[in-house]
Amino acid sequence: MPQPPRADAPDLAPPPGLTVAAAARWAAGLLAERGVPESRLDAELLLARLLGWDRAALHAHPDRPLGESEAREYAHWVARRRAREPLPYITGVAAFYGLELAVTPDVLIPRPETELLVELALGHLRRAGLARPLVADVGTGSGAIAIALARALPGARVLAVDLSAAALRVAAANARRHGVGARIGFWQGDLLAACAGPLDLLLANLPYIRPDERPGLEPEVGVHEPWLALDGGPDGLALVRRLLRQAATRLAPGGLALFEIGAAQGPAALAAAREACPAAAVSLRQDYAGLDRVVEIHAGGA
Repeated sequence: MPQPPRADAPDLAPPPGLTVAAAARWAAGLLAERGVPESRLDAELLLARLLGWDRAALHAHPDRPLGESEAREYAHWVARRRAREPLPYITGVAAFYGLELAVTPDVLIPRPETELLVELALGHLRRAGLARPLVADVGTGSGAIAIALARALPGARVLAVDLSAAALRVAAANARRHGVGARIGFWQGDLLAACAGPLDLLLANLPYIRPDERPGLEPEVGVHEPWLALDGGPDGLALVRRLLRQAATRLAPGGLALFEIGAAQGPAALAAAREACPAAAVSLRQDYAGLDRVVEIHAGGA
C-alpha cells in the first residue's frame, strides 16, 4: 500500500485534461526542477503504478485521458517525490531478486547490490550439498534476503532477526505474501544474542554509514530512510564488529558468513573479520561495479 505523505510534501494542482503522455511530461518537469535523479523514469514509474500498468503500456496508450481522481492522486504522489521522498515509500513496493516486496519508512529500501549476498549464499549451499541448512538473516528489515533464500531453498530453516518490531511486521507480511511465512522464524533482538547456532549460513546487511556522512547523503537516504538501519557508528563498522565476534562462535563447521559493507570499508572490514575469526578463511568480494561489497568468512572443520 502507498504510504502517507510527509509533512514537507504540499499537494500540487494537476493541469486540466491530462492524458497519460502529458501527465508524464508534466511530472518529469516538476521533478527535474527539484533535482530528482532520473526524473522522467520516476514520473513514468509513479504513473504506471497508479494505473496498474507497466511502462510499456504508458507508451502504447499515450492519449488515454486521466480521470479527475487519477490526476489528483498522481499530483499528490509527484508532490511527495518532489520533496525527495523515495519512490518505493510512495508506491509502497520495491523489487529485490525478482520479488515485489512491501516497504514502509520503517525499513531500509532493498538495494540491487544486496542481491549479491543471495547469489553467494546460494552458490555456497549448492556446493555444500546441505539438505536442511540453518540460515540466519541479521538485520532483516523488509525480509528481502530471508524471503529470497526461503523461496530458493525449500528445505532451509531460516531465521530473520531485527531490532525493530515495526520492521519485523513488514518482513512477516512480505513472507506471507510470498508463501514462505511458515518457514521463516522472525526474532526481535540484538544481532545474534538469542541464537545459539550452529549456523550453516549467516547473512547480514547491517548499518554501515558513519554519522558524519549523513549530511552528504542524498535526501532520499539521509532524510527519509530509518537512521536505525543506516547508523554504523563512528567508523561505520561498529555493528559489523560485534556480529563478527558472535559469528566466530555461532558458525557450524564449514559454515559461511556474508557481511555487506560500504565500498570504502574493504580493508578495515577484512582486518576486523580476521581479528574476530582467526581460524576462518576470510576474503572480500566485489559487486558488479567492481567495488568491495561483501566480506566472506568460511569457518573451518567441514
